[in-house]
Amino acid sequence: MAKWGEGDPRWIVEERADATNVNNWHWTERDVTGWSTDKLKELLLGLRVEGPEGSCEVTDVPKLDGEASINNRKGKLIYFYEWNVKATWTGTSTTGIKYKGNIEVPNLSDENDMDDLDISVSLCKDEPNTTLTELMKKEGAKKVRAALGSYVDHLKSEFTQGMILPTANGVASKPQQTQTKVKVDKTQIGSSVSAPSPSTGVKIPTCKFSLKETFLTSPDELYRTFINQDMVQAFTHTAAVVDGDKGGKFQLLEGSVNGEFLELVPDEKIVMKWRFKTWPCEHYATITLNMKDRGNETELKVECKGVPTVEEDRTKEGWKRHYFEAIKQTFGFGARLY
Repeated sequence: MAKWGEGDPRWIVEERADATNVNNWHWTERDVTGWSTDKLKELLLGLRVEGPEGSCEVTDVPKLDGEASINNRKGKLIYFYEWNVKATWTGTSTTGIKYKGNIEVPNLSDENDMDDLDISVSLCKDEPNTTLTELMKKEGAKKVRAALGSYVDHLKSEFTQGMILPTANGVASKPQQTQTKVKVDKTQIGSSVSAPSPSTGVKIPTCKFSLKETFLTSPDELYRTFINQDMVQAFTHTAAVVDGDKGGKFQLLEGSVNGEFLELVPDEKIVMKWRFKTWPCEHYATITLNMKDRGNETELKVECKGVPTVEEDRTKEGWKRHYFEAIKQTFGFGARLY
């Protein structure tokens, strides 16, 4: 019997003397998080706008939380990036008075157009009001938007080499072109803004769904079943790695499933990022487990968001079989499915 998440014969490596990614069928990944951090700082630091009221400049980028990667699947390049950007700006009025403020962009990701970015500009606490704030909100935000668009362009132009490998006949296929969502602001940032790259990634269609199940046990016992390594190994019947703390990682079913615990409310709620190993690299769904005490039994509601649309049925069946049914059979928490 094929393992959960495996079994497609097209994943067999063949026809190549070096046994490497035949016809670009396999996922190949390049982590560009470190490069992205440096590039974003390079593009943002020193951004400057001027007006009758004075001038403003981005002087620091104290926070860049996120990640980025490039993947090749069947000759198609797919770009993943998700960032929360925080920067500091300093303004100088025409009379020489200095002001400090903040810029925040919480939603720089492959799922959002440049025009849809939320760019928040504010003054630091206790700073007096100044017209320089409006200058940054209008002209400064335009330059920040253009800089972030430039980052996406560089991402798609500097890291494509080597991602498309030779096929079985020794000929490298060209990356498939897909429609880009990125629209770079026309505002120029020195010479750093480049034209949109024709090689673009694709957005993965995702879905959300919920499952409900009843277990003949208490909420605290069911809660431990998901975060205790020994109990996970018992119901999966394989070795597993489970760090049952907030931020802890888990891997089970011989590596077919892995993720991280994002929120833990003892005996009530578990939120995790969760993925099949065959999903696009670094793409995770968000799984929320809510447990309610129903007297002699516990009701479990599983809410899944961000599951690739093509994986919906397989994910549902996987949870029913490898979690619900396996837990009931192993620990005797049996109850009817509905």
